[in-house]
Amino acid sequence: MIEDRRPLAVVTGASSGIGYELARLAAEDGYDLVIAADAPSIVEAQASLEHYGTRVDALQVDLATTQGVDQLLDLIGARPVDALMANAGRGLGHGFLDQDWDDARRVLDTNVTGTIYLIHRVGRRMRDRERGRILITGSIAGLIPGSFQALYNASKAFLDSFSWALRNELKDTGVTVTCLMPGLTDTEFFERAGMLDTGFGADPKKADPADVAKIGYGAMLKGEGDVVTGFANKLQAAMAAVAPQSVLAEQHRKMAEPGSGER
Repeated sequence: MIEDRRPLAVVTGASSGIGYELARLAAEDGYDLVIAADAPSIVEAQASLEHYGTRVDALQVDLATTQGVDQLLDLIGARPVDALMANAGRGLGHGFLDQDWDDARRVLDTNVTGTIYLIHRVGRRMRDRERGRILITGSIAGLIPGSFQALYNASKAFLDSFSWALRNELKDTGVTVTCLMPGLTDTEFFERAGMLDTGFGADPKKADPADVAKIGYGAMLKGEGDVVTGFANKLQAAMAAVAPQSVLAEQHRKMAEPGSGER
């Protein structure tokens, strides 16, 4: 039986940046949308996306909590999900032992626990239908020990690895898993992470989130395993595969240590 409906895309972290741009691309392609983020600007994103003539359901919610993810699942309801773009993420600068533990744990709960709980619930339904696409926003940061950004980089290493494992488990099921691995991108991330005074935060050559989203969205539609955005990031990823971990950690320190953007 042919389903008489518009396809549905679910996008997290969709209030701005890469997440908003992913949602915009889906709207342009005729998807109905369910979007979520912890920022009040998700309402503005909803209004903007509705201009594409698509149905947009939006939710301001804390996806670091099981209750928050459950709220998102309730909003989706029984509707089949054709594309899940798990983009919500949070960072935190400064040394690990100097961070407030509640803030540190929220990074892990947002980037890892909330993300994979959502994928677990939606992915099962996709597998039952033998149809669906999952895009996980990882990062090339997951390839590098993140001095002064230790939890963020470690969480992205988890997602990078998890995406490939899940992809393999789902082969021949009709469900594809793609990992988007951007580098520095011009979003609100660095402000929210308290990293505006770092070399990363002050770098004027950050990628346009619209360009990053376009590359990731295209890879998802093609069913590719992963995609590293930008030539410089591809070089960095290649170097990370051969350089000693101690060297990578020291290089990261030079860009992520507080005050490094003022040197």
